[in-house]
Amino acid sequence: MKLSHLAQSLGAVLHGDGEAEITGVAGIEHAQSGNVTFVSNKRYTALARTTRASAVLVEPEFEPIAAATLRIDNPYLAFARALELFHRPIVYAPGIHPTAIVAPTATIGARPHIGAYVVIGDHVTLGDDAVVHAHVVVYPHAQIGNRFLAHAHAVVREHCRLGDDVILQNGAVVGADGFGFARDAEAPSGSAWHKILQTGPAVLEDNVEVQANSCIDRATVGETRIGAGAKIDNLAQVGHGSLVGSDTLVCAQVGIAGSSTIGKSVILAGQAGIVGHGVIGDGAVVTAQSGVPGDVPPGAVVSGSPAFDNVKWLRATALFQRLPELIKSLRAK
Repeated sequence: MKLSHLAQSLGAVLHGDGEAEITGVAGIEHAQSGNVTFVSNKRYTALARTTRASAVLVEPEFEPIAAATLRIDNPYLAFARALELFHRPIVYAPGIHPTAIVAPTATIGARPHIGAYVVIGDHVTLGDDAVVHAHVVVYPHAQIGNRFLAHAHAVVREHCRLGDDVILQNGAVVGADGFGFARDAEAPSGSAWHKILQTGPAVLEDNVEVQANSCIDRATVGETRIGAGAKIDNLAQVGHGSLVGSDTLVCAQVGIAGSSTIGKSVILAGQAGIVGHGVIGDGAVVTAQSGVPGDVPPGAVVSGSPAFDNVKWLRATALFQRLPELIKSLRAK
């Protein structure tokens, strides 16, 4: 692909030789001639000056460099779109593998690809153009929209509802029982915890992705809901009866306790923990490994455990790092 054509496809302003041939994309550390790469973090500016890439996606005000540049407001998003131009995903032919078990009462939309050893239960509704890979299990009465993509060993439990364009990565579980037990002090030894039925479904709205080995628990009553466009990273847990707002990012190993409310466009960074019944306001950011014991207002950035204002946390951390020096100074006096 000519660099000029790539620039036009991405809506970028080209500085450099538009006749250069672009054959693929690569990270800036490994890019070679023929590759396009990107810089969206200032720490990689020095690498951009010496890169062997034929072109670099950068912000409009980025400094001039030897390589051609494609200048655009969001280089990272443009890089993602460039990947789509050069990397064509596997297209799975419609058909149902002979080892798959599809209940006669299930309703399957047009052009499904249903792989080996898939099990689709009674009264399931599955929309058009689904791709369901090997060993996926869909329990009875689940309702799933169009263009569903489920990778091997994903599970959708009974009565759960999924919208259009939902992606489940390997081992994702939607609608497993919530962690609900009532203590029975009079029960015989070894039976002190009485299991509470989890009667409400998990609901995933349109364009939700749940990545590998994450769990969205069903609700005791009511529902657990993941809003449109939300993305759940690997090994995350969304507790029963919780609400995760639209376009929110839940990063790896985050734990959201039951009955929590997470607003729209929130970022929960890796290993953050949210207390049960907590409310995280729209647009808030909880930084990595933070423990949130209560509510967080909209737009706030919090850090630490217990989490508090990020700026104050940074100051406190800097002071703590200087503590040995300060103690030494005081002792010298």
